[in-house]
Amino acid sequence: MLIAIIVIGVIVFLLFIYGISTYNSLVGLRNRVNDQWSQIDVELKRRFDLIPNLVSTVKGYTKHESETLENVVKARNTYLTAGTKEQAMDADNELTNAITKLFALSESYPDLKANQNFQDLQNQLKETEDKISFARKFYNDTALQLNDKIEMFPSSIIANMFKFTKVEFFKANEAERENVKVEF
Repeated sequence: MLIAIIVIGVIVFLLFIYGISTYNSLVGLRNRVNDQWSQIDVELKRRFDLIPNLVSTVKGYTKHESETLENVVKARNTYLTAGTKEQAMDADNELTNAITKLFALSESYPDLKANQNFQDLQNQLKETEDKISFARKFYNDTALQLNDKIEMFPSSIIANMFKFTKVEFFKANEAERENVKVEF
């Protein structure tokens, strides 16, 4: 009888330790996802700080291209007012498309393309875009780890008990998935 009580006690103790370990692991992953989101947010902030300078530089050379410039500013403002991560991701994709169109526009204006200020801003924005891409990759990797832990048995039991929820991945929007058309 005493051995049975000891065995049951050891089993309960091991389950308790497993539960604590799994819970702490889930909390750690959730915090890493939030940290990675913050890293993306920092780079996006840097991008947003560059955009007004870029827009004002382009505006001086392209008097009749106001629609493209307005789309860049509108997309920037949409991100700044986003309430959820999903809305922020959508707004970020919209802004990326608007910036791409802005740089395509510069091809039509040789004076703008040769402007040193524009070139510097374009290089800074390219570096920032590279950092954003890198941060998105790490965010998605961390989100995958958290989502796997939430869905896989037996950690899913602990995740459900403490109401851990899956997080969304950064995804390419439809315009970024289309094949690029190159014409000579």
